[in-house]
Amino acid sequence: MLDTINYKIFLGSKSPRRQALLKNLGFDFEIFTIETEEIFPSDLKKEEVTNHLAQLKAKAYEGQLAENELVITADTIVWHNDNVLGKPKNEKEAFDILKSLSGDSHHVYTSVCIKSKEKEVVFSDCTTVFFSALSDEEINYYITNYKPFDKAGAYGIQDWIGLRAITKIEGSYYNVMGLPTEKLYKALLQF
Repeated sequence: MLDTINYKIFLGSKSPRRQALLKNLGFDFEIFTIETEEIFPSDLKKEEVTNHLAQLKAKAYEGQLAENELVITADTIVWHNDNVLGKPKNEKEAFDILKSLSGDSHHVYTSVCIKSKEKEVVFSDCTTVFFSALSDEEINYYITNYKPFDKAGAYGIQDWIGLRAITKIEGSYYNVMGLPTEKLYKALLQF
């Protein structure tokens, strides 16, 4: 069934989680990344941020794709207290982010852009994640042992902290990992 896609697929992401999720969906693809500075206008909110960044990443592939090729780019943010929580730059920032999420809920937005030479499709998904309270010792344990510096919101749902602190989610688990797989599957089949 998956051979009905008439495109060679490139994934424009270095994320091992995104790569594994796309592979598990059953699609053949190659990794093709182009570094993009992830800057967005400060007035954007929620999925406007991730839509902008996914499209910005895809724009880097203009002139790089042949007729029968497409690229998938994506961006994920954590939205908490009307603020974007991106990837922490250091241990202190990771600690502060996790401390703010402790005992509270937040939203995880992921946007995906599928781009070919002829067209572009952008979609997003939102998952609400509920954290139980974390002690400073638990936060430090997680940062020391899991080094979540490549993860939006300073955590991976699939890591120890997800096992320990997440009491409930509303929406797609895989969206929190960085790829709304169910929506992506449908979008690729319809592209």
